[in-house]
Amino acid sequence: MTGKRDYHHGNLKEALIDAGIEILDEVGWDALSLRACAARAGVSHAAPAHHFGNVKGLQTALAAVGFTRFRETLSEFQDAAEPDPKIRLQAAGAGYVTFALRHPGLFKLMFGGADLDYENEDYREASQGAFAQLGEIAAPFLAPESGPEEDYRLRVTIWSAVHGYTHLLLAGKLWEMSVSDDGLSHLPDLTKLVS
Repeated sequence: MTGKRDYHHGNLKEALIDAGIEILDEVGWDALSLRACAARAGVSHAAPAHHFGNVKGLQTALAAVGFTRFRETLSEFQDAAEPDPKIRLQAAGAGYVTFALRHPGLFKLMFGGADLDYENEDYREASQGAFAQLGEIAAPFLAPESGPEEDYRLRVTIWSAVHGYTHLLLAGKLWEMSVSDDGLSHLPDLTKLVS
């Protein structure tokens, strides 16, 4: 979908972000550039440099937006679930997989070792917010006397299970097992990790 976009004054940055996400998800990381985003958004090739500086700045901005949307997706799935912490845990896992399948290129950029500016304030706030959300998901399963080490270990255990499964899905390693189109039929039972 190329061509001129309708955007109001002040929304150019958002239009370029949307263009970047489309490129990531449709074509892949290798096709992402300032010039490609400009062409997709239908603006001057110099416009992205004004907002992002360089490709590293663009990738960092995309990752920051990605983590924000990622957290929103997990929250949507949890909010739609029953209030039981185990059901909400499994719902968060389903949200995790769903986000990744909707935005495979963006997901890979967020977690794939891209050259990001890890000191960027927006990026730090968004990525740390995602890890804090994981802490909120894990909190009901920690003993009252648990300290930071137990908290961190449980977060990583949950994260590893759902991220590993998601990565295998994106790599095409599980589809021959008759996994449903939404990827959720074989999602591990995350409640077993907290029992």
